Amino acid sequence: MTDAISSVLAQIRAHEMRTRGLGDVAGSNAIDPGAAGVQPGASAPQGGFSATLSRAVDNVSKVQAEAGELQRAFEMGDPRADLARVMVAMQQSQVAFRATVEVRNRLVQAYQDVMNMPV
Repeated sequence: MTDAISSVLAQIRAHEMRTRGLGDVAGSNAIDPGAAGVQPGASAPQGGFSATLSRAVDNVSKVQAEAGELQRAFEMGDPRADLARVMVAMQQSQVAFRATVEVRNRLVQAYQDVMNMPV
């Protein structure tokens, strides 16, 4: 079970790196590469588990907002928002949300397992 949680956390970290522009995926942000507010080459903020989880949730929120903006731009007829970009942005936000929910579910299960351990 610990390996599964580690795997999901590693995937979230990799996704976070890509959305911040530190990865090798070009055009990971749907509208503007600098939209996340993080300059390339900036160091990641340090913190514990709660800070990492908070950043992951904030990142999911940003990805969903960007996908929503791109979707609205497509609906309004913006020539920069083609259907392929909209679909990719929506899928990215869906994957990020599902990964975060899965991490939450696993953490709750781990907490319950620890609480049910005999002392």
